[in-house]
Amino acid sequence: MKNLVILGAGTAGTMMANHMVSKLPKKEWKISIIDQYKTHYYQPGFLFLPFDTYTEDQVKKVGKKFIPKGVAYHQQKIEKIDAENNLVVLENEVLTYDLLIIATGSKIAPQEVDGMHSKEWHKSIFDFYTYEGALALRNKLRTFKEGKLVVHITEMPIKCPVAPLEFAFLADDYFQKKGIRDKVDITYVTPLSGAFTKEFTSKTLGYLLEDKNIKIVTDFAIEKVDFENNKIIDYADTEVDYDLLVTVPTNMGDEVIEKSGLGDDLNFVPTHPNTLQSLAYENIFVIGDATNVPASKAGSVAHFQAETLTDNILLYLKNKPLKEEFDGHANCFIETGKNKALLIDFNYEQEPVTGTFPIAGIGPLKLLKESVFNHWGKLAFRWIYWNVLLKGIPIPFVSRNMKTAGKNINN
Repeated sequence: MKNLVILGAGTAGTMMANHMVSKLPKKEWKISIIDQYKTHYYQPGFLFLPFDTYTEDQVKKVGKKFIPKGVAYHQQKIEKIDAENNLVVLENEVLTYDLLIIATGSKIAPQEVDGMHSKEWHKSIFDFYTYEGALALRNKLRTFKEGKLVVHITEMPIKCPVAPLEFAFLADDYFQKKGIRDKVDITYVTPLSGAFTKEFTSKTLGYLLEDKNIKIVTDFAIEKVDFENNKIIDYADTEVDYDLLVTVPTNMGDEVIEKSGLGDDLNFVPTHPNTLQSLAYENIFVIGDATNVPASKAGSVAHFQAETLTDNILLYLKNKPLKEEFDGHANCFIETGKNKALLIDFNYEQEPVTGTFPIAGIGPLKLLKESVFNHWGKLAFRWIYWNVLLKGIPIPFVSRNMKTAGKNINN
């Protein structure tokens, strides 16, 4: 028997288990998946937890139920990957592999910024990129009556680059509904030169910030959090005061990547951007947030990657050239408040533009335009995630590579 080992049972790892179990001959291959955590989280739902839009039960389920029959599930911590000898060292055993898929994701690292992970963590300084952080922030917002709310990004890359903007928009809506928006000052602080990573989209989102009276501070390279005086300070000595700081800390790959000598400075695995094969070891493939490819770290991206990666693993096993196919395709809804959302669709080369999606000229969704339909699409994605995406089922009319039809690319 040959061994395929998948590291991580989050979004990307679970999808790959579902893809590969139906593709590899059962008499020839044993598939194993390893994850130390029992709970599988719907991470896009963390955005809604602080505003009491979702409940705890809507964003978490037992992870094992999504692992298909025929895949051995190991709930253990991964201690080290010995890539030279094709071994994965777990806390209680050692597994050998012929093929390895790294889907270990990414985590927040608030300790990377002086003063961020302080005694004020989850008291006046919060994240919403973890389940615990989102719940603590929910409890804080329930009692927050007035003051300066700062929504802050430490550095890129981060999971779902639009999520901090969505938080600012939803906070505006939340405080309006509570009747205290005039008592809450909202400031959006980013290391970028605009509201988003893509220029055309940044202009659109910048207008929304202005329209909602959300101040923006750009090019802010944070040096430290002065938690004693409620300030964030950058290397140019710019200071932004806060009463409530909602920050997106540095995002880093799993520490096992660092311990195994397989990562870059942020513990992301150097990966071919189009084939998703490790640049260092040909029998290692990487997917989702664990990669260093310049695509968004989001569930839709992992979904598109999984389809190409499945094909490439089968080609690799036949000693055939791999498809240089994955184009960085990302598809993201952006909540803007008042039951409306934007939709963006882009890849490595093409930034988001206006148009129709998923059917050219028909839609029914509009790109880069606020609409109630897009908001419903965002909320519907939770059902799609649990029932379609994790199972590796293709989403109708949505191709793995970005389509140009229906997009106003030359405008």
